[in-house]
Amino acid sequence: MNDSQPSILKQVPSHLQNISPYIPSKPDDILRKLFNAPFLHRMNNNENVLGPPQAAIDAIVRFDPVLIAQYPSGDSYYLRHRLSQLSGLSIDSFIIGNGANEGVNSIIHAFCKPGDNIITADKTFSVYEWVAGFSEIKTKLIPLKNNGFDSDAILAERDKNTKIIYLCNPNNPTGTYWNDKKLRNFLDMVHGEQIVVIDEAYAEYVAASDYPDGIKLISRYPNLVVFRTFSKMYGLASLRIGYLASSPMVADVIRRTSPVYSVNALAQAAAIGALQDDGSHIRNTRSMITESRHYMECELDKMGLEYISGEGNFILIHAPISDTLLYRRLMHHGYMVRPMTQFRFPNYIRVTFHQVQVMEGFLSVLPRCI
Repeated sequence: MNDSQPSILKQVPSHLQNISPYIPSKPDDILRKLFNAPFLHRMNNNENVLGPPQAAIDAIVRFDPVLIAQYPSGDSYYLRHRLSQLSGLSIDSFIIGNGANEGVNSIIHAFCKPGDNIITADKTFSVYEWVAGFSEIKTKLIPLKNNGFDSDAILAERDKNTKIIYLCNPNNPTGTYWNDKKLRNFLDMVHGEQIVVIDEAYAEYVAASDYPDGIKLISRYPNLVVFRTFSKMYGLASLRIGYLASSPMVADVIRRTSPVYSVNALAQAAAIGALQDDGSHIRNTRSMITESRHYMECELDKMGLEYISGEGNFILIHAPISDTLLYRRLMHHGYMVRPMTQFRFPNYIRVTFHQVQVMEGFLSVLPRCI
């Protein structure tokens, strides 16, 4: 900052001066007008196009408007109670939050101070690095190995100031995952010296038998924290609700930096409803994803386009042109994808799976856009 800038801006801490704020996309109706799009299929945010489970919808419909005038449960008591019943963990092992950003922020402020560092991958969910940056915490970025987290490199990069290791399992945006054996071996090698956070935002999409349920490992590894969300599989993204699970000891520390009353009562009710689903919602969603993934991979092979396809409800496609340019061209046809330069995947786009008929429409215009 130079002397010509307003004095108030001189109060901005130096570590924030080069951090850009997150710029969300404009509302759908405005985007349609800007790009003269005939319709708009949102294929950019990995939302579940099938929506929430019916039990969650029923809970929303039954919600008593009188409760809007009251503050919600400050600690989401009944939701934590339900999670405790389902997992066998103590109710004190759970903290409910307003989206993943809140949980990441709370953990970093609970365990880190300026001068400390966290470790994560260079091509993963960017919020870990972003929150650390505005918290004056250094992030050590480890290159992916075969599009997955490199356990040996992560372990080797630790030092006395490393407080947290963030893993995304399965990884967003590559869809790779560590199996149960690899995760347990890694946790054993950490020896409890750092907090290990496993982001399992896409866990419900994984049907592989060797995929580990991090919550079941908490009793063995007290330094383990697991993130889950209701935004992805359960289709409650607009209500902004997720949770973390850990040992009661670790949760007690994180709770000291967690805001209260940040999760509204409607979100809590809908999440409890979602957990009452009999499994049909997950089965139906997985079936749709499997069908669309198979179709997409076959068609992309015919087109000669490279892609990265793993677990989750998304696929990465390598484009022969700028990802930003491709985004704009696809928008004119009504298909909104995610340019991936910000994920350090230049000239890739991430595409959220929809029903096959929507994917057919997308692939019919893709060749004209590249």
